[in-house]
Amino acid sequence: MNNTKLGLLFLLLLLSASHFQLFGQEDAPKKNFAYFSLEPDIVTNYLGTSARKLGYVRITVELMLEDVGYLEAAEHHSPLLRAATIDIFGRQPEEKVKSLTGREDIRRVCLEQLRELMKRETGNEMIKDVIFTKYLYQS
Repeated sequence: MNNTKLGLLFLLLLLSASHFQLFGQEDAPKKNFAYFSLEPDIVTNYLGTSARKLGYVRITVELMLEDVGYLEAAEHHSPLLRAATIDIFGRQPEEKVKSLTGREDIRRVCLEQLRELMKRETGNEMIKDVIFTKYLYQS
């Protein structure tokens, strides 16, 4: 009989501990991510296979912001963010623009540079990620 009571008590303690583990995380601050679109689509040239040949790319850029509170700052600085993105694409060779790995490299460069710009302008990087939702190119 005593073993049964001890077993039930142990089971009760185990269940309550797991309850606190699952539901005790409610006090942790929740991230309230927001998305900001650089509108209109960015259309710019990139370096073609020769110095005489240029290609063009049309992309839609979405910025994933760390918090909803950063939307106003992102909107205020959107001309700067657009200009930086256009500059990055303008320096890319054709093979990088057209390949999937090159596209990912470009996305990472955009993320790093846009974070750096926002850090310099606002004191906070703000941007969690850069997402290309449309990516069209033509040589």
